[in-house]
Amino acid sequence: MTEFSFRSHSLFLLVLALVCMPEVALSQATPPPLASPPIIVDGRTASQMVRDQAAPEYPLLAKINYIQGRVRLQVEVAGDGKVAQAHVLYGNPILAASALKAIRSWIYHPLVTPSGPSGFITSVELKFALNMHGLDLPATRAESDLSRQIKPPEVIGRPADPPPTNVMHMRLLLNDQGQVIDSESSPGTASDLEAARKTLQGWTFRPAHWGSLPIPWYLDVDVPISEPPADRPAADPGLR
Repeated sequence: MTEFSFRSHSLFLLVLALVCMPEVALSQATPPPLASPPIIVDGRTASQMVRDQAAPEYPLLAKINYIQGRVRLQVEVAGDGKVAQAHVLYGNPILAASALKAIRSWIYHPLVTPSGPSGFITSVELKFALNMHGLDLPATRAESDLSRQIKPPEVIGRPADPPPTNVMHMRLLLNDQGQVIDSESSPGTASDLEAARKTLQGWTFRPAHWGSLPIPWYLDVDVPISEPPADRPAADPGLR
């Protein structure tokens, strides 16, 4: 009787294990859910969702040099309606710096979706125009005249990096204090871009100058990227 009970109990456990195995294997093989793609809202629709917006200041240097034109930006709005990120797509650097400063304080009405308020991505175009009646000066001429007077920004300090395994070309927008306020990179992987941004955090810059006046300007740089050694031993937790 005891032997029969033992065999029955063992058979029950074996059947239970076989029933549970496919479920366990299925749960382990199921890939994680994919992140939802960002919601894109066209510029005209998004302009009607703006709740609070500050007009960009027209920089005095741009006025006296007859610099005018449009600045186009890509804007990422968070679920609470605040601007989470803004990136310059094109525009004069002096005007672009002013546009960035203004638009980062904008507040939108959140996008209403079936699952609740949501963030979104849109584009904004800001126009800087001067009253130039009687002055025949094309915008391109004014831009080129100013560019010839600018001493461009420079990299003045960077740590000794290990030999790079790759290089990423980036265009930086520096403000008049030499701080990176926006960047655009050549095509690359997300990990390469993250590595390049980390490298840039250790760099220091001298801003562009118009005479003795520091001004915002673009700077093209090649940023070295080094892959961290995969076999590097972990640091001893007792060491500081």
